[in-house]
Amino acid sequence: MKLTETPRLRDLLRAERRRQARSLRFAAASSMVAALAAVLLLGISGGFITGAAIAGAAGLGAAQAFNFLLPSAGIRLMAILRTGFRYLERVSSHEASLKALANIRPALFAALAAAPPQASLSLSGGEASARLIQDVDALETLFIRLPLPWTLCAALIAGLGLAGLAGWAPAAALAAFAGLSVIAGRWSGARMARAAGAGLQVRAGGLKDCVAAFAAAGPELRCYGLEDWATEAIDQRGRALGAMRLAMVRTQAWSAALQALILGTGVAVVITLASRAPLPLAAMAGLAAAMTLESLAAALRAFNENGAVAEAARRIEPWLANAASRAAAAVPSPTICLGDATFAPGDRIALVGASGAGKTTLIERLVGLRPSTAGAIRVGGFDLAEQAVGAARCVFAYAPQDAAMLSGTVRDNLRLGDDMADDAVMWAALSDAVLDDRIRRMPQGLDTWIGENGARLSGGERRRLSLARTLLRPAPWLLLDEPTEGLDPATEALVLDRLERRLNQTGQGVLIASHRSAPLLLCQRVVSITGMSSASAALLAAPFARDLQCRLAV
Repeated sequence: MKLTETPRLRDLLRAERRRQARSLRFAAASSMVAALAAVLLLGISGGFITGAAIAGAAGLGAAQAFNFLLPSAGIRLMAILRTGFRYLERVSSHEASLKALANIRPALFAALAAAPPQASLSLSGGEASARLIQDVDALETLFIRLPLPWTLCAALIAGLGLAGLAGWAPAAALAAFAGLSVIAGRWSGARMARAAGAGLQVRAGGLKDCVAAFAAAGPELRCYGLEDWATEAIDQRGRALGAMRLAMVRTQAWSAALQALILGTGVAVVITLASRAPLPLAAMAGLAAAMTLESLAAALRAFNENGAVAEAARRIEPWLANAASRAAAAVPSPTICLGDATFAPGDRIALVGASGAGKTTLIERLVGLRPSTAGAIRVGGFDLAEQAVGAARCVFAYAPQDAAMLSGTVRDNLRLGDDMADDAVMWAALSDAVLDDRIRRMPQGLDTWIGENGARLSGGERRRLSLARTLLRPAPWLLLDEPTEGLDPATEALVLDRLERRLNQTGQGVLIASHRSAPLLLCQRVVSITGMSSASAALLAAPFARDLQCRLAV
């Protein structure tokens, strides 16, 4: 299969092939030896058995004169070579493919993460999983089939050599039927199996997306009694996937039947043409032809995966375009300019406004989760609208309103803030988030498993774990979106008291978006978000008034 329509994926695969070249070369060599041994094994066996039968029928003297030691030793040698090198070929080719896929997945994940916000945020968890798992798995066949040409050549050379002992006509017939087998295999892969393979990838991705969406909404579905509706929706997609799998099996069956027809006809023609040769040579030619065509048919079955590979490549290619846009701009001075208002590190700014006015939108624009408007936001002197996605993320430590938790331990989640932090630093961050006592009471402390998206924690505990993770990040600015939502007044007061103490120690600046009054008491400056523009979503700013308030329209 050619990847001319997916140049970025083609280049990525080429790089992985170069990286795994040693294993792939060994796989190709092993495949050649195994193919040669397989054809020679069956051919020699056929000639040996036929010759022994003729010698036995000719009488005792002929049987005693018959040389059975050399052929039997050759048969044993070919059997050992076929088994051993087939094993080595499978191990080395799969090792190369699995290592390549292990490198491709991080590259694809990095591209997904670096995509423009409007694209990456529109990608559901199920769709992202389908790209990273299902579509990448489909590429495995591109590595496994790399030894294929060498296998075909070795099998054909051995078969032609044995058939040629019975005359040039059987050898020519075997070559013709081998060519026909290759043409039929390529045709069935390109015509018969392509649509089914592509449909299989699409429907499997749709099922995965549906299951992920309903799993995330599981509590709501139970509360509203919609489990049966969700089950039916999943069942429909499962049936569609099953129907496509059945279509794929039918296609493979027709392809196998076509190859079997070619094999049977080819063997019959070769035996007919070799009938004038001595019977052992004729038997050798027929069985060698059978093994050669069977080896070709087995190898050519890989072409039935072309449809799935092409669809997977088509789905992956657009995302790889984002891989080159990950470079961040150098930020010489982490000042923040919102319109005409300028804030320096150490400033404490409150973002206030009605629900839906755009406080969260403003914060997400600062960290590159939403596109910025030209001239609206400048960080370190750079206009964010003119920079790569997330160019200024090194300036910010961000605690979102709905923070996602890794399905792992407390330590795993804290390492997102600083993967080099030791236990003492982690405990200090947990203490500042008023979560240290809760974690110490857990069975394994920092190594306690918190479940899917922090399911073993309460909503307030998840929010405070997110805050602790944010405090670990060494950045000049903190962006806190509703940091005390869901906390009782006593816990809220303690969290804010420790946050103020930490800010005094580190000199960090902070932007706090909140509907609650307590967090805003930390701030000396107030930005009032006045509303949302309906068309351009532009961010505008008016000069500060004497009370250090400015009004922004998001």
